[in-house]
Amino acid sequence: MKGTRRGIFLYIFLILAVVGIWLFYGRLSVVDSTYNKKHLVEDINNGRVARIILQQEREVPTGFVKITLVDDKGESKNIVMATSDINETAALLDSLNFNNYILTEVPEESFLKELLPLLLIFGAMFILFIILMNRQAAGGGAPRNDFGRSRAKLHEKNEVNVNFESVAGLKEEKEELFEIVDFLKNPQKYTELGARIPKGLILVGPPGTGKTLLAKAVAGEAGVPFFSISGSDFVELYVGIGAARVRDLFAEAKANAPCIIFIDEIDAVARHRGSGLGGGHDEREQTLNQLLVEMDGFGNNEGIIVMAATNRVDILDPAIMRPGRFDRKVYVGRPDVKARREILDVHVKNKPLGDDVDLERVAKTTSGFAGADLENLMNEAAISAAKEGRKYIVQEDIDKSFVKVGIGTEKKSRVVSEKERKITAYHEAGHAMLFHLLPDVGPVHTVSIIPTGNSAAGYTMPLDHDDNMFLTKSKMLQDIMVDLGGRIAEELIFHDVTTGASQDLKQATKLARAMIMKYGMSDRIGLISLDNEEEEVYIAKEMAHPRSYGENVATKIDEEVKAIIDECYDKAKGIINEHMDELHKVSEMLLEKERITREEFESVFN
Repeated sequence: MKGTRRGIFLYIFLILAVVGIWLFYGRLSVVDSTYNKKHLVEDINNGRVARIILQQEREVPTGFVKITLVDDKGESKNIVMATSDINETAALLDSLNFNNYILTEVPEESFLKELLPLLLIFGAMFILFIILMNRQAAGGGAPRNDFGRSRAKLHEKNEVNVNFESVAGLKEEKEELFEIVDFLKNPQKYTELGARIPKGLILVGPPGTGKTLLAKAVAGEAGVPFFSISGSDFVELYVGIGAARVRDLFAEAKANAPCIIFIDEIDAVARHRGSGLGGGHDEREQTLNQLLVEMDGFGNNEGIIVMAATNRVDILDPAIMRPGRFDRKVYVGRPDVKARREILDVHVKNKPLGDDVDLERVAKTTSGFAGADLENLMNEAAISAAKEGRKYIVQEDIDKSFVKVGIGTEKKSRVVSEKERKITAYHEAGHAMLFHLLPDVGPVHTVSIIPTGNSAAGYTMPLDHDDNMFLTKSKMLQDIMVDLGGRIAEELIFHDVTTGASQDLKQATKLARAMIMKYGMSDRIGLISLDNEEEEVYIAKEMAHPRSYGENVATKIDEEVKAIIDECYDKAKGIINEHMDELHKVSEMLLEKERITREEFESVFN
């Protein structure tokens, strides 16, 4: 803090010195633009002018009139007035019989006098530039410099108010982390048996599943100093700064051992080395090398546990994932129905709920939602209730938010022609009917022909009660049939097709190709995995790594994809043809109500 103040005072002093030099050499004259010859004549006639200096400039006849005024109390004041003709001003003073003025000579040209102010100004600017560069660029091997110091935030004991009770669900994950906490509190219990606590622990999982929250809970439970930093805080423009920050971070951690270091989004600094097209030893790789050395090198880091979190473990360098650096990898997945119920209980603690709110139903209908998604869902429901002027949340608010989060905001004000509304109604009815009639998909939650924020003309939202760990071949085929349902309905009713099914066709083709290339679900291709997507994370690797199959196999893959799509198309078309009456009824109901619920939809079949 003192160094910062000293630097500010230095800058102010240099600026004032430059201005003073300029003023001293007469380059800045404080001219009163409101004072003119009329005021000068009045002041002379009233006897308020004591003295006048007519200062000629080199650009004759221009100059400055420096006037000394004296008021009734005898106090003097200086005023500077610019004039375009100094001789005319002198003649005016003579005509007014004012003789107490001095006409200065035209200043002589002096090369040194002209050059000296410029040299001083540029010198001051150069000194400022050097000071700024020294403050920023220095630090490759000097962590004492502010720019090379670690940006980690230190949380002292009992400073974090989050603990394991604050984290809903994630029972097994909390048990693994509790071993770390227990070792920090009672190390002798483990060391007596010759156990070694893991040096590092990395939390892996999709975004929003609670990885950072778990790290905060460890900080709250451990009762030891906790350093938190983001991976991007290490990397800078200047080479060597990131490595200096890593050294400084571990130096601080050693001084506060036992302690925990938490690096959030570690993929920003620990990406696979040599991943660029041109290779090279850039700043990020140098930072990673220093991190590898600090975590498990020749140095002694006893009592320091490194935790990290990422959702891109596939791009991390293998050297940092080995035992001795990150001994444990804890997968933090999406919550199941029981965990979602517990998470909902946490997020509704400060939200008043109506009698009709069924959190058990919400937990069952939000399959695939992460903790952050559930928090966002309840927050949107609270906002919806506030907009309606209610003091509590009702089930309808949650249902609206479910559509808003999952599909997008409905654009009820958008003008849609009757022809397009009718096409959309049959399109969505085709999807909905297959969801209802096929055994492994659905049931239908909501069907709507109201345009949404993602430029869709309507939507059909299924209701998935199950948390499936894997997909069956029959379910995947039925998913393809559902994707094709909208296009089939358009073709059967209007004997024409539109561009509205483009996204459906893309999803169906992608799923069919995955069945063949990734899951080995093709009798013709066989039980061979031909998918290299996970390995080819970087452009350089993709360019250097050719596909593992030839043109003949590629042709067979394309033929198999087409065969799957054609088969699903024929089956789906037959089902819709058999239930043409229901298709018309659902479409008419959509045209009338624009949005129908599961109960209204199923009443057509009952």
